Amino acid sequence: MSDFVPVIPIVLQIRKIIFEKFNDVDIKFTNDEIFEILKENNDIDPSWIIDDVESFFNEICDSGLARNIAQNFTTIWLKLFDPVEKFHCNACNQDVYLGTSEKRICSNPSCKSSI
Repeated sequence: MSDFVPVIPIVLQIRKIIFEKFNDVDIKFTNDEIFEILKENNDIDPSWIIDDVESFFNEICDSGLARNIAQNFTTIWLKLFDPVEKFHCNACNQDVYLGTSEKRICSNPSCKSSI
């Protein structure tokens, strides 16, 4: 991988996309759909492929925000456990997006402060 550093951490970008486009516990969405939006937003390493963001989706599942409901090769279908809410972290000055049942801890990997 290159030395590319996004302006906004990738996990925050993914959570924002989920909040804006897929914030409904009754719909399913894929990592491919989110990856396409990430690429359109131009704050991701242009050399990355879908496999390069798999760990971020695993982290989102591990956090309790979403669950993996199916998988086919590199495509992962996801559903939210709870609706997503927007918060602002005063410690890192980032907007963060958390499921209603997630702990109120900043999802910015370089912060992790209480919200």
